[in-house]
Amino acid sequence: MTIARKRSTTFPAFTWDDKTKETLDNILMPIGALFGLLALWQILTMIVPTDLPGPFKVIEETRILILYPFYDKGGTDKGLFWQVFSSLQRVAVGYTFAAVVGISLGILVGLNKRLSKGLDPIFNILRTVPPLAWVPIALAALKQNQPAALFVIFITAIWPILINTAVGVRQIPQDYNNVAQVLQLPKSEYFFKILIPSALPYIFTGLRIAIGLAWLAIIAAEIVMSGIVGIGFFIWNAYQNSQVSEIILALVYIGLVGWLLDNLMAWLQNKILPQSQR
Repeated sequence: MTIARKRSTTFPAFTWDDKTKETLDNILMPIGALFGLLALWQILTMIVPTDLPGPFKVIEETRILILYPFYDKGGTDKGLFWQVFSSLQRVAVGYTFAAVVGISLGILVGLNKRLSKGLDPIFNILRTVPPLAWVPIALAALKQNQPAALFVIFITAIWPILINTAVGVRQIPQDYNNVAQVLQLPKSEYFFKILIPSALPYIFTGLRIAIGLAWLAIIAAEIVMSGIVGIGFFIWNAYQNSQVSEIILALVYIGLVGWLLDNLMAWLQNKILPQSQR
């Protein structure tokens, strides 16, 4: 009688390479954290007496706004896309002015030590003033909501750009300046070949900080400025009508847009700066 032996088949162990593991971690970990946060939020609203809605109720009460972000019924009655777009337009204008003026003044202050000593205390005082404190001053001086909002963005965003640019100019290695003097480089050539490339990492640091501050500033400004299309006014209008779910949805939009703006600046920084300066 012959007994057949059962053959055992072994398969090679499946392993993830390091790059795949890192990619999966970068995708799955944020998703897991998000679902965990939503679950905790839902549980807390069920066991703690509160007027705040849970995530399911927020989705139920704002499904029209979620499904139709592009609707436009005229005036301030617009979908969230148009509210965010209007706010971003103001940010683009105010931020651009802040970047141009901030970089120019930063270079001037960085090159002139006496000017730096005179203006640095003033800059450090003004940069600590919160955006909302500028709103009544802007409205009193400019009389209209739109230019007042642009001024609030400008005055909030300019300081990190100006200060970081000035620091970058001061940090130019002395050897570079000595070489420029020996070669008798024209001022324009020194500016574009030595000063700007050397200060560029600091300039981008200021620009990246400023874009976040500009986005925060316009939200704060729009909340107290009535009758303008914008995500800040949308939040205030929802609050006056006790639409808490709409406020929460708007906060999600604000967070996502802020995250996208920061990543856009990081992408530009990586594209423009040389590898050695990143």
